[in-house]
Amino acid sequence: MKSPKKEKDKHLGLRIDSETHYKLQYISQYEGRSGNGQILYLIGRCIAEFEKEHGKIELPEE
Repeated sequence: MKSPKKEKDKHLGLRIDSETHYKLQYISQYEGRSGNGQILYLIGRCIAEFEKEHGKIELPEE
């Protein structure tokens, strides 16, 4: 799930153990994604599944 770089993109630091990191990189390579791309893909799937069950999450107005 790629999106164009936006000014409002946020940075998220993530601490994970070595085994999880290795497995994430392994799966990412298998799927043809970077580690970051794989995480964004999984987050997107999680959000879509949640919204399918509970309805669209409305964003606050700025």
